[in-house]
Amino acid sequence: MAHTTDETLTVLVYSDDRNTREQVTLALGRRPAADLPEVDVLECATVPAVLRALEKGGIDLCVLDGEAVPAGGLGVARQIKDEIYGCPPVLVLIGRPQDSWLAAWSRAEAAISHPVDPVALAEAAATLLRARAAKRTPAHR
Repeated sequence: MAHTTDETLTVLVYSDDRNTREQVTLALGRRPAADLPEVDVLECATVPAVLRALEKGGIDLCVLDGEAVPAGGLGVARQIKDEIYGCPPVLVLIGRPQDSWLAAWSRAEAAISHPVDPVALAEAAATLLRARAAKRTPAHR
């Protein structure tokens, strides 16, 4: 085990679709990569719930469903990047690979296509969580 602390990372998962939230949670598992601490998943089905969670703080990664209704995750990503100071990294789930330009517009750090590929999601999440964890701990400069 690379981490000996009891630290956990918190991943917010937004989708109006319970099945999508479940797929993301299962793909993340307890630990998306061996070198990361365990993750706690906070599921949100509405934008107000997302905003409340982010205002409270303690979120290390947001996984937002670009196909969510009525507010898609791409628009939510852009909104939180504008409104939340120190916004955590964002991984968006896009409908098709051709929608990657929308992910760029949303200012998300990463995007994967629906349906959720568990390996791709875990790898993308791990990359973003490593970067976030590195910023939280004092770096050797």
